[in-house]
Amino acid sequence: MSTASELWWQGKTEEIWKQCCGFIDLSLEDFMNIQRRLLLEQIELLNRCELGRSVMRGAKPRSIEEFRALVPLTTYADHTPYLPEKKDDALPEPPIYWQRTSGKSGAYYHKWAPLTQRMAEELSSLILAFSIFATCKQKGEFRLNNKDEKVLYIMAPPPYVTGTYVRWAKQEFSFNVMPPEDEAEEMPFEERVKQGFQQAMEEGMSLLFGISGIIVAVGERLSKREDRVKITSLIAKPRVLFRLTKGLLKAKLARRPLLPKDLWSLKGIVAGGTDTSIYKEKIKKMWGRYPLDIYGSAEASLIAMQTWDYEGMTFIPQLNFLEFIPEDERLKEKEDSTYQPSTLLLDEVKPDEVYEIVITNFHGGAFTRYRLGDLVKITSLRNDKLDIDIPQMAFYSRAHEVINFEGFYHTSLTEKVIWQAMEKSGVGYEDWVARKEPKEGKPVLHLYIEPRDGERSCEQVLSAIHEELKKLDEGYADLESFFGWQPLEVSFLPQGAFKGYILRQQEAGADLGHLKPPHMNPPDEIINSLTGVIAKPRARRAREAKVAASER
Repeated sequence: MSTASELWWQGKTEEIWKQCCGFIDLSLEDFMNIQRRLLLEQIELLNRCELGRSVMRGAKPRSIEEFRALVPLTTYADHTPYLPEKKDDALPEPPIYWQRTSGKSGAYYHKWAPLTQRMAEELSSLILAFSIFATCKQKGEFRLNNKDEKVLYIMAPPPYVTGTYVRWAKQEFSFNVMPPEDEAEEMPFEERVKQGFQQAMEEGMSLLFGISGIIVAVGERLSKREDRVKITSLIAKPRVLFRLTKGLLKAKLARRPLLPKDLWSLKGIVAGGTDTSIYKEKIKKMWGRYPLDIYGSAEASLIAMQTWDYEGMTFIPQLNFLEFIPEDERLKEKEDSTYQPSTLLLDEVKPDEVYEIVITNFHGGAFTRYRLGDLVKITSLRNDKLDIDIPQMAFYSRAHEVINFEGFYHTSLTEKVIWQAMEKSGVGYEDWVARKEPKEGKPVLHLYIEPRDGERSCEQVLSAIHEELKKLDEGYADLESFFGWQPLEVSFLPQGAFKGYILRQQEAGADLGHLKPPHMNPPDEIINSLTGVIAKPRARRAREAKVAASER
């Protein structure tokens, strides 16, 4: 069979659709058959390598049932020291490339993930698939040009996984990446964005690959007067002058600031990051197209992607074996740390349910029954509109111990970091909870604090904690220094909020482990309980006082 790259250069668009995008035509039964066949191949490789024997704790499964029954769920710690030290000879297959993602504070600075040749070949087809979906309006439509696709590149560079996508797009399909990926890897982030836009002003662009939050941030900067002045410094070049003049005229006729869509007419936008759904409408307004959402990680490469209806994401069968931990199993584990949660397969999930996702790499990859720490929501069991017979998903959140701002330079805040910032700020508090919430089209870190008597104003507390977070987390500091955005919001809870919550939990018969709310990412019902703890008694007392006064 010809590779996606060979078909691309031969201009065989119909064959490209079948090979790269054909997974959306699979029945769920066919999807599961592919999963089972590839897992059996991977089990054989794991049985023969040092890493496999280690993560499988000596078990030698010969079937999928034995694999799921005998092999424990794993985390990155279970894959050390093989991956941090890049022990190629201990892996199921030797990698051709190492990707990385952000690590865990106090444990490892980066998480390294190997990419094998066979994984890369599958990834190449899927990169072409999401590029097709981002540019088409119906099944079978092919709008990509195999000679001159100009791609603006505002993702993290290799060895981050987003940079790997761009690397393979250029290598396999000769996309004209701006700025050139070999130069971009050595540039600071701001310089990379600046050079890419300068090149796009002169040469144009047809595709945009970026992290959703960054796509919005650069669009906002472009609309500001000071950045328009910087753009005018390029008018010595005739093509830039023409593009800028035309764009300014469009904006003037529309009676609004200059927007990216005034300068470029894009074929498609592909967005990574976990906040794409928050920015969807804003990106459309700025850039003229909806972003196509893709879901993946360094450990998994790609797991799911949207199609041309920009609704739920469709799971991909050929890169990872997919398992799902139900919420009730996660709760059992929280109550008993020795409990091993059971999992479901994709043909067992239910709509509107939230699951923690577990992956096992195919094609000689390293990660085995690996917990990514992500929660996904099954939005439907199929896409009826496009007749896709595969469950649809949306990213729900990271696991509760982390608040992620991946859309802005891969920033992750742990409970420990937030707690340290509060302590270093000198804020007096009884307790706190924090979660990521959308506000005016952007995610914010919303910190709910029950202050002690005599504490400073809410604004002063916010400023003090914000400054400490900048000292503790470089990525958080970048949000303000580069994007001009302060993502922290602080709300004071009423006195007695946490004591009242604990009392209500006791009255409801909650066990010891559920008396206090989690510090990180509490659900709406907990926030409502904490914020309303005083309001109801006060209202009741006011009514009682009114009745008493009338009786007197």
